[in-house]
Amino acid sequence: MNPPTIKDVAKAANVSVATVSRVLHNLTGFSDKTKQKVLQAVEELGYQPNAIARGLINKRTQTIGVLFPDVSSNFSSDILHGVEDAAHEKGFSVIVCNTAEDGKRTMKYLQVLREKQIDGIVFTSEFLKDEYYEALNDMRVPVVLVNTQTHKHMIPYVKVDDRQAAYQATDYLIRNGHREIAMISGTLTDPIAGTPRVEGYKQALADHGIEVDEDRIAYGNFGYESGRQAMHKLLAEAPSFTAVFAASDEMAVGAMGAAFEKGLKIPDDLSIIGYDDLNISRMIYPPLTTVHQPLADMGRLATEKLIALIENTSQVSSSIVSHYIVERQTVRKLP
Repeated sequence: MNPPTIKDVAKAANVSVATVSRVLHNLTGFSDKTKQKVLQAVEELGYQPNAIARGLINKRTQTIGVLFPDVSSNFSSDILHGVEDAAHEKGFSVIVCNTAEDGKRTMKYLQVLREKQIDGIVFTSEFLKDEYYEALNDMRVPVVLVNTQTHKHMIPYVKVDDRQAAYQATDYLIRNGHREIAMISGTLTDPIAGTPRVEGYKQALADHGIEVDEDRIAYGNFGYESGRQAMHKLLAEAPSFTAVFAASDEMAVGAMGAAFEKGLKIPDDLSIIGYDDLNISRMIYPPLTTVHQPLADMGRLATEKLIALIENTSQVSSSIVSHYIVERQTVRKLP
């Protein structure tokens, strides 16, 4: 049996196809009585409007694309949770694209999203290269950035102040009596979350009269294994230290594992503070002290901004969202 069509709905409600279409798209030109007849016919027949047909009418597919460098990470899944909640509340579907480390597949997925005729894009956690911007500009769809920003182009973003958050994490260690503090940073060349967090770390040390020692900074890629390797490097090569600021929770957990392998106890022998407040920070033992950034809320807010741009319902500006330190059990207060 073939699925019901809009013509079947019109016949059952004893109205024209045009009237059914106007009712389904919340237009004007019909009475409340007619509207109820149409909606009753839709329900009784189980009619599902065709997405392609809807798109031909309102010039939209009710679909947005989301680009992540790593969809498998806890970080990305938290943002995606907020994106999907906001999208589905507004009747939008979400296409998730894994652009891979260093954006190896970003251009490919931008072409895929263009072919899918998506209505807008949430672009996350990656530097907006000129080639990306040109491709996005050619698509002529709105874009909102999450956990990244661009000073070159007028694109709204949602993120925390990475420099200030890193400053506060380092300052927290100092206020707990630590002066020999190492850092496990993200990617060396990353201008979005890499460089600003290193700058915040260095500024906190300088403001407390502590000399910055470059040998106490090791670089990873925000992932677990890179944190583990960075900690091994610090323990083997850096001047002694009593605390570590890791620029992501995953690197912090990797660093904790490496410390345990060397027979060090956390926090008795070494204190560690992370960054993100992922679920893993509460699951590991001892629970990780970390900088909280509201990832799900960031995903939701970015999607709400994007849909406002798609529907042209309001002006949209960028947002710096709040962060704070979550105290758990990985930082020891020194005498």
